[in-house]
Amino acid sequence: IASIMNRVRDLKNKYRNEDNITDELNCTKISADTTDNSGTVNQIMMTTNNPEDWLCFLLRLEKKGIPQMDLSMLNRLIGRYSQAVTALPAEKHSEDESYARILVRFAELKALQDPEEARDQFHLARLNCKKFAFVHVAFAQFELSQGNLKKCKQLLQKAVECSAVPLEMLETALQNFHAQKKQLLSDEEK
Repeated sequence: IASIMNRVRDLKNKYRNEDNITDELNCTKISADTTDNSGTVNQIMMTTNNPEDWLCFLLRLEKKGIPQMDLSMLNRLIGRYSQAVTALPAEKHSEDESYARILVRFAELKALQDPEEARDQFHLARLNCKKFAFVHVAFAQFELSQGNLKKCKQLLQKAVECSAVPLEMLETALQNFHAQKKQLLSDEEK
């Protein structure tokens, strides 16, 4: 019995030293090393499982490297974004901006690997989060980068028709498209 009690005490101490699951989850508590992160992912999924916590975790993970230059990091990020998308039901989160940002960034990362899969992901983002102008602009930017000018313009026009907000973002993107710029939105405009 003493041996069992010692083991239980050791386990309690081990978990007490890690982030306490009953504490309020926030970005400063979420570890973002690029190795495993399964503890953090499990913590998010078991406690809040909301888009804000997922996005915070994913963005901190991205800061650890440059996915365009590091294939293993790109694969790890795609895996984590895929986990987030799977864990967050669209019908519950389609009005959430953080959820929309997760979908868009996932599609952008997929574009580095497989443009056809990226197109599917952008389509999914647009379908689920059509009220956000940045979702439409990101998809249009992808099509522009693929040389699909007609599809790019069509996406921007449909975004205006479905009243995505902010409208000014869409108007700026259309102006930049007509001016034949390679970027629909500059960093300042974003």
